[in-house]
Amino acid sequence: MGFKSGDAKKGANLFKTRCAQCHTLEKDGGNKIGPALHGLFGRKTGSVDGYAYTDANKQKGITWNEDTLFDYLENPKKFIPGTKMAFGGLKKDKDRNDLITFLKESTK
Repeated sequence: MGFKSGDAKKGANLFKTRCAQCHTLEKDGGNKIGPALHGLFGRKTGSVDGYAYTDANKQKGITWNEDTLFDYLENPKKFIPGTKMAFGGLKKDKDRNDLITFLKESTK
């Protein structure tokens, strides 16, 4: 199916409840349990300085964009076998679209 623009406000709520405990968005937010997401779009997998990625993340070799995130966020462990991201994914297309729309605005 692929990414379609969603509702950033709903995406912000999803981020707060499903992502913020492990990720930051701000430029100087730093890494937590997961890598910082500032500058996410256009970045290669496994490339945030100071974050201890698995080899699977480092070697995936894709660039994050709306479509790669759409696929990844459905089931991270299926998209990158061997990732340490302890998140089951967002099964609903709408939820992924909303979250990605929010991330596009908030990770610049």
